[in-house]
Amino acid sequence: MSGTRNVISRACRGLVASAMTTLLITGQLPAAPRDTASTKTVQNLETALNGERNAHTRYLAFAQKADEEGYGAVASLFRATAAAEEVHGNNHEGTIHKLGATPNVSMEAPAVKSTRENLETAINGENYEFQKMYPDFVAQAQQDAYAPAVVTLTQAQNTEVEHAKFFADALKNLDGLQGSSAHTYYVCTVCGFTTVDLNFAKCKNCFKPKEKYKAVS
Repeated sequence: MSGTRNVISRACRGLVASAMTTLLITGQLPAAPRDTASTKTVQNLETALNGERNAHTRYLAFAQKADEEGYGAVASLFRATAAAEEVHGNNHEGTIHKLGATPNVSMEAPAVKSTRENLETAINGENYEFQKMYPDFVAQAQQDAYAPAVVTLTQAQNTEVEHAKFFADALKNLDGLQGSSAHTYYVCTVCGFTTVDLNFAKCKNCFKPKEKYKAVS
């Protein structure tokens, strides 16, 4: 499974690099999608925005539950992931505005269960996003020839790969995390990429300096 994630992650980073290279060569972002098919990209961005906004709220609630149950490290993971989802939501919302549309967000009350069940919910959600939802949305944005949408959707997809791995590892080792203290994660404030190691000069997802990362625990 880890090999599959690595392949997917490398492919996604390639898409971002290609989009960013285009922007660098032309010196500007495409002004707008080329045809009315862009309405589908707007709808997709709004779907992604709603998902990220609700995930942010849900993961904060999951973090509180993990703290209550004595899983300090898991609570930190949920808080870091919530911070990343907030970045994704902001990026998606900004792109919707660039397309001349007004985003519509519908918030739902999070269903909070045990930490084990919450981790399972998180894994299922992240897997769906990086395996199905975001790849489909990226493909549509590419068809619409709108680079900002390709970038924000691909950056979110790359990050969800990492989130799914973190959650899976936490679930696998949950018994050993009982009584654990807070753990520090680092979240890119530009693209939301999440890591435990800042041993790099630039973010592997958005290529911004690592100084753009913030610590979350």
